[in-house]
Amino acid sequence: MYPAQQFQAGFIVNQLSDETSPYLLQHADNPVDWFPWGHEAFAKARRENKPILLSIGYSTCHWCHVMAHESFENETIAAQMNESFVSIKVDREERPDIDSVYMSFTQALTGQGGWPMTVFLTHDLKPFFAGTYFPPEDGHGRPGFGRLLASIDEAWKHRSGELVNYAADLTEKLRSASNISSGGSTGISNTALTAVVQNMKNSFDDQWGGFGSAPKFPNPSNLEFLLMYGSTGRELADDAKHMALFTLEKIVSGGIRDQLGGGFARYSVDRTWTVPHFEKMLYDNAALIRVLTHASQCAANPTQKQLFETSITEAIDWLSREMKFQADKDQIAFFSAQDADSEGIEGKYFVWTSEELSNLLTEEELRIALATFDVNSDGNFRDPHNPDLEGLCVLTRQSSLEEISMVANTDVQELPEKIENIKKVLLAHRNMRIPPGTDRKILTSWNGLLIGALAEAGRVLRNSTYIELAEHTAKFIRSHLWSDTKNNETPKLKHVYANEQAKIPGMLEDYSYLGLGLIDLYKATGNESYLSWALELLEVILDNFEDDTSGGYYDTAKDDEPLIIRPKSIYDAAIPAPNGTAALLAIVLSGYFRQKQWNDKALRAIDLIAPLIERASSGLGITMQALLQEHTAEREIVLVGTEDSRRPFEEVVAEYYLPTVTIALGDPSDLERDSQVDLLVGRETVAEPDLVMAYICENMVCKLPTSSLTDMRLQLEALTNVN
Repeated sequence: MYPAQQFQAGFIVNQLSDETSPYLLQHADNPVDWFPWGHEAFAKARRENKPILLSIGYSTCHWCHVMAHESFENETIAAQMNESFVSIKVDREERPDIDSVYMSFTQALTGQGGWPMTVFLTHDLKPFFAGTYFPPEDGHGRPGFGRLLASIDEAWKHRSGELVNYAADLTEKLRSASNISSGGSTGISNTALTAVVQNMKNSFDDQWGGFGSAPKFPNPSNLEFLLMYGSTGRELADDAKHMALFTLEKIVSGGIRDQLGGGFARYSVDRTWTVPHFEKMLYDNAALIRVLTHASQCAANPTQKQLFETSITEAIDWLSREMKFQADKDQIAFFSAQDADSEGIEGKYFVWTSEELSNLLTEEELRIALATFDVNSDGNFRDPHNPDLEGLCVLTRQSSLEEISMVANTDVQELPEKIENIKKVLLAHRNMRIPPGTDRKILTSWNGLLIGALAEAGRVLRNSTYIELAEHTAKFIRSHLWSDTKNNETPKLKHVYANEQAKIPGMLEDYSYLGLGLIDLYKATGNESYLSWALELLEVILDNFEDDTSGGYYDTAKDDEPLIIRPKSIYDAAIPAPNGTAALLAIVLSGYFRQKQWNDKALRAIDLIAPLIERASSGLGITMQALLQEHTAEREIVLVGTEDSRRPFEEVVAEYYLPTVTIALGDPSDLERDSQVDLLVGRETVAEPDLVMAYICENMVCKLPTSSLTDMRLQLEALTNVN
């Protein structure tokens, strides 16, 4: 029945059993004869004249689990797949390039995308049918998967020529549509930036924050852009800042934030941020930690500022407690994701009933907990797959201390300590539950995002532990995922580390996310080696990823495996658009190294969004950040002094939100050895070991250098666009 499969220790295993991806390994004992992406599967399809069934997902995807259980573990459906198709499984996180290519087809064919993604291909890997989740039987307005398989098998047997021609024509159209050309210089004006903010304002939910209705995603790149724009004093600046801060306040007060264990779920299924899709992704948490750090700098309200700082601390605590891989005493990395499901039920690990709380808490504690976490007997979460589970509550924090005090009849001054004690009791009990699974692969790109987030949080919140975590993560990547130059070869990154193996060539997201993270780490430490490494990463991007003809940057390097389309991602998706991130990296580094040609190349990449800026601005957050960086007057802060003597000056600078200001830190001994950083060249060194010189410049005009903290603060206050 399973001719190509093997039996190991009494279990059927297919071609995925030797893979390192947790997602692929989840399917290794399916009755489906799955293959990984590769020539063996392609050759089998040609040899047996079968179409390819490509299934793309990821290990913590709830609906991927549902389809796996309903269809891929179903022996009748598996037999159909094995008889009529060559089935290939791809982990979208391991191969974002493959995912990007076929997601573009899925969206073109269906008007929507998502995971699991189901695509049927010809022998030359061109798609002719695509969709997402299919139930085993007709339902939810979708054909049953078994019926769909039978229809496609019938069409292939009798009309394969038509399908091949249709796939070729569709591929050519998508290839032409994806070949966007830059005008050569950014014709995107300042008014376009304001138009983007106005578009966001038009869809802003002024009651619950965020944009549009359910489902709601945090979209940290958009929130970061709004904060940046809010710091400029331009038209609608106050509106932009309000939208970002209000949205973040609602997010951290809602169930999308794990109110006990810390960290954030991927999105909210409702308008109010109450019920999340429970999976926790490293990229979301990294981006939210970073934007919340900047929100804490911008928040004038002390309660709001404290709320942001607490959510940052708890998110990093969760990452350190549950997601950290300790390779060595000074080398760490962070796993990719935590599942939504435990014991086969979505959210089971995270939800509570009022009865559970009453069994764990004293009478007073129960009153406080019910009022604090908005718990009631009716519940706020319904699982459609388990309708018998009733009264389930996702914990939220919508009420103020004053409101909780009145409802619980407790002294408001004593509430913070009592709430913390209640959280400890509940968390200890939750830790005894069966936890969700963790995808333990390590991705360079997502760890690069986290390096920047940890470095910024450490710099702004004055927490050296966070900076140390960032440095140890950078050291792991350098040691395990980076190959230095040898025999005049280009230094290169690997994309993924799993089971003690580094594999898959690094992609644009790896180089650009890590590069920006290293710049943040340089600003937090003054260690010039991080800036030098970021420069190396940019040089690889310019040599291997740039589109010299049309402008912008491809997702994959020029010598990587060729796909039917070489993708160039200009829209933010679950992660920031690599094209925009690479442009931002080039612009920021040009501020340190005075290389105008990097700016020019970045502007060509940014110009790719010119036709889209009015109608699709919500998907362009990272590129809008790059554009705003370019459109803002050149400003810089240089602090020269020993590490210890600079610290009080760095702490004052960190009080201000300065997103478009280039911040450089130099040690006199480094300057004497000719620093590679052009911004530091020519800066006066200091003779006295404890003296610091601060240089603050704008539009190529510098104020008088100062060694006084008071004078430097006055200069910062006067610096244009400082909030």
